[in-house]
Amino acid sequence: MAEPTIQARMQRRFILMTTDADMRARIREATPSHWTCVEATDLEALGSWNEVLLHRFLVIDLDEFDAFDPLDVIHVLRREHQINIPVFCFGGDEDIRDEMRLARADRFFSRDEMLEMLPRFFEQYQWGE
Repeated sequence: MAEPTIQARMQRRFILMTTDADMRARIREATPSHWTCVEATDLEALGSWNEVLLHRFLVIDLDEFDAFDPLDVIHVLRREHQINIPVFCFGGDEDIRDEMRLARADRFFSRDEMLEMLPRFFEQYQWGE
């Protein structure tokens, strides 16, 4: 297994998990040019745990159940890979939010709140290059 380089680790990228075309476009629009938004509906498609770890945070749509199960994603991330990158959730009802809290997701927002918070996250996680 090839190890990620320091240069790869220093790149500013995050994972976006949603099939909502409008939300994807709005998040891409809000993403600074020096950041990379990696869109996925399958965490495993991003590679092994050390490839997933190269991302600074994960933004996940809790209204998704046709393309992926948010609970499966957080279980793979936290339990199987044992990765503790921040997980920012948007949408969803109280039941799914409670389940995601128990599975150790970090923060929860409405769709509009998520868009308002993104600039803060980009600033907070901009360390490195």
